[in-house]
Amino acid sequence: MTRGTALVRRPSARLAEGLVTHIERTDVEVERARRQHDAYRAALADAGWQVREVSPADHCPDSVFVEDTVVVCDDLAVITRPGAPQRRPETAGSEKAVREAGLEVVRVAAPGTLDGGDVLQVGSTVYVGEGGRTNGEGIAQLGAHLATRGRTVLPVPLRDVLHLKSAVTALPDGTLLALPDLFDTTGLRHPLRAVQEETGCHVVPLGDDLVLLAASAPRTAALVADLGFTPVVVDISEYEKLEGCVTCLSVLIPRA
Repeated sequence: MTRGTALVRRPSARLAEGLVTHIERTDVEVERARRQHDAYRAALADAGWQVREVSPADHCPDSVFVEDTVVVCDDLAVITRPGAPQRRPETAGSEKAVREAGLEVVRVAAPGTLDGGDVLQVGSTVYVGEGGRTNGEGIAQLGAHLATRGRTVLPVPLRDVLHLKSAVTALPDGTLLALPDLFDTTGLRHPLRAVQEETGCHVVPLGDDLVLLAASAPRTAALVADLGFTPVVVDISEYEKLEGCVTCLSVLIPRA
């Protein structure tokens, strides 16, 4: 029995042209990125997820970061309206995929903007980063949509960081791993643990005690193990050159 479906999208041939906002641009090796994506997909499959591909979008350099295009909450899929206009064509393929998965579909509409990378779900609480890609109107619309599933949406002001989940994510027990200097922590309802590595605040619970994280955060992997979880480590160095992390390369749809 699978844990559910993991949506992924293969990297575009134009990946190296992807947006960079808060870091200096460096050369991206597209072929290496493809191999890393294959390994990422394999890690999801090995953890019990059925990997399903979203239709390719080779004309969109950032399309591999599929998380930004849709937020899944129970049986509801919220199609986003990315804050970067050039990324908005990416949503069509994601909408098709979640419809095929049998989810109810709603949308964020103009003038709202919302990137899925700004949405951190922890139990019934949904933290949403407000900054360069996601605005207050987008957060309000998401809040209205997710209220139908019993969720409470809380805005979190960002500082010098692309997305909220570039600065904080959650372990399976709800503990937040974070770089607290990058966002306003005052409204958090869950315990926070600061990490020492920049990529150490990027984790994806895969079910049971499994926690996906990047090879660039070995000290955090050791911390995760010390806390009683099992690290699943993947190398995503080419995506990190584009401010990507393990969270943004997939969308998990757990079995009902």
